[in-house]
Amino acid sequence: MHAISFESLLLNAKKLAKEVSAEGGVLEEQRRLPPHIVNKLREIGVFRMNFPLGWGGLELTSPQQTQVIEQLAIGDAAVAWCAMIGSDSGIYSGFIDEPVARDMFTVDSITAGWIHPQGKAEIVPGGYRVSGRWRFGSGLSHCDILSAGCFVYQDGNQVVDRHGAPIWRVMMAKPDEYELHDNWHTTGLAGSGSRDYGANNMFVPYEHSFSFNEPYRKGPLHDVPDAILRNMAGIPLGMARAALDYAISLAEHKYDRSLSVSWKKSPRVQAVLARCEIELYSARCAVYSSLNEQWDGLVGKEPLSNAHRITVALARQQAFKVSRQIISTIYDLVGGASIYKNETPMDKWLRDSYTMNQHAVASESIVQQCGQFLLNNHSNNLFIWCLLAGSSPAFNVRQKW
Repeated sequence: MHAISFESLLLNAKKLAKEVSAEGGVLEEQRRLPPHIVNKLREIGVFRMNFPLGWGGLELTSPQQTQVIEQLAIGDAAVAWCAMIGSDSGIYSGFIDEPVARDMFTVDSITAGWIHPQGKAEIVPGGYRVSGRWRFGSGLSHCDILSAGCFVYQDGNQVVDRHGAPIWRVMMAKPDEYELHDNWHTTGLAGSGSRDYGANNMFVPYEHSFSFNEPYRKGPLHDVPDAILRNMAGIPLGMARAALDYAISLAEHKYDRSLSVSWKKSPRVQAVLARCEIELYSARCAVYSSLNEQWDGLVGKEPLSNAHRITVALARQQAFKVSRQIISTIYDLVGGASIYKNETPMDKWLRDSYTMNQHAVASESIVQQCGQFLLNNHSNNLFIWCLLAGSSPAFNVRQKW
C-alpha cells in the first residue's frame, strides 16, 4: 500500500464520492454504513486525519480535513457525516495518557458517540460507574470506541469544582459494553445510523475517561475543544455543491415551460443558478477563511483572538443554513421531478439538509451566543462556552479518584 498523504487522501475521497453517490438508497434502507464503505474509508486514511505523524497519522490542518469531508459529502452526506465523527478518534487520543491511548487506539480507530453530558459517572475505586442514555451515536454500528459525556457524581451527589461548576468528563468504552437502541428512523441522514445508546452501572476505568481541558498531547488539534467540529462545515458545503452540479447537468435537456425555452436559454434559470453559486461561494469562502485564520492563531503565526473562534462557529452555522436554502431552491427549480426518489437525488438532498440543520451547531442560538461571547467574553450556554472559550470552570480542575 502506498504511503498516505493529504493529496492522496483528497484524491481518493473524490473517487470514493463517485462510488457512494450511487448507493444512497442502500444506505437509507440499511440505516447504517455497509462494511465495504467503512473499510474503504479506513483504507484511504480518513480516520488518520487527526492522529499524530509519530503514530503514522496524517495530522491534517482544519482546512485540509474540511476539504476531505467536503469531497465525501458530494457523494453522500451520511458517509461524510460518519467520516467526520469517526475521525475524532485522533483528537480524543490526545486527551488520554500516551501509554493508555496507544493501547486503546490504532491509527485507523473509529470513534462515535455524544460527548455532551447526558449521563452520570459515579466515582468508584479505579474509575466510574456510568449510567445514562445518549442520542445521536452516528456510526456506532461500525465504531471501535463509543464515547459518552457525563457529569461526575460521588455518593449520589454531583461533584463541582471550586467555582461551583459541575465536572464534565467523557467516558470511553467498546460499543458492545453499552445498550444499543435501534431507533434511527428519521427524515434524513438515515445512512449515518445515529442511534441511541445507554448504560446502566457500566464500569469505566479512570484512565479511559478524559476532560477537554486536560490534553496530554500539545498542539493545534488539542488547544481548544472545537477541534471536533472544525471539519464539520464540509458536509453542507459538499452537499450543496453536488445539488448545484446536478442542476447544471440538467440544462442540456430540461425545458422551462413558463418561458417556453430550454433551461440553457432561460433567464429565470440562469439567475437562480447564478445566485445559488455566489451564495455557496460566499459561504465556502467564509468557512475556509475563518479556518485558516484560526489555524494560524493556533500554530502561533498570530495571536489567537476571540474573533478567530467566533467566526469559525458563525461560518459553520451559515454553511448549514445556506446549503439548505440552495438545495430547497434547486428542489423548487427542478419542480415535480424532485419528488421521485428513484429518479432524482433531490428528495434525499432536501431531507438530509433539513435533518442536519437540527444539529446544535446549525441552530440560530449559535448566532446569539457568539454575539454574547463577543461582547461579554462568556456565554450562558455551557456547551457553546466550552467550544468558544476553549475552557470553562467545568473543565478546569483535574481530579484523580
